[in-house]
Amino acid sequence: MTKKIPDGYGTVTPYLVTKDAAKVIEFLQKSFDAKLTHECMMKGDKIGHAEIKIGTSIMMISDECEQAKAMPSMFYIYTEDCDAMYKRAISNGAQSLEEPSDKFYGDRSGGVKDIAGNMWYVATHKEDLSDAEMKKRAEEFHKQMAGAKH
Repeated sequence: MTKKIPDGYGTVTPYLVTKDAAKVIEFLQKSFDAKLTHECMMKGDKIGHAEIKIGTSIMMISDECEQAKAMPSMFYIYTEDCDAMYKRAISNGAQSLEEPSDKFYGDRSGGVKDIAGNMWYVATHKEDLSDAEMKKRAEEFHKQMAGAKH
């Protein structure tokens, strides 16, 4: 019997539509160890549909077409070493959005932008927080941010 959700897929699967899917896939392979698992070409050497796997997550990607225009997106990737992954992305042509640093919510993270304008935040989870501690830290963070604006 056919499974209603195929093995390896989550309930929600990101689908990235871009103007140069091949270059974005190459960037993802070099920067985030993405594995190309499926590719279907359309006319003009454009990618009609491809699937990549980053860690345990599957993502779909294609070049834009009449039915689906390119639009940048934002993704959050958990990894064992966000500093190394961030540096690898920069060395592969990404633009820095934010160098990795420890965040109030328990992650160390930083962000880059790829050639298509997609934002990729890479993170390493460092500490588990209770809801009360998360709320306290968030309030402190927002107070600091409000004070920095003046």
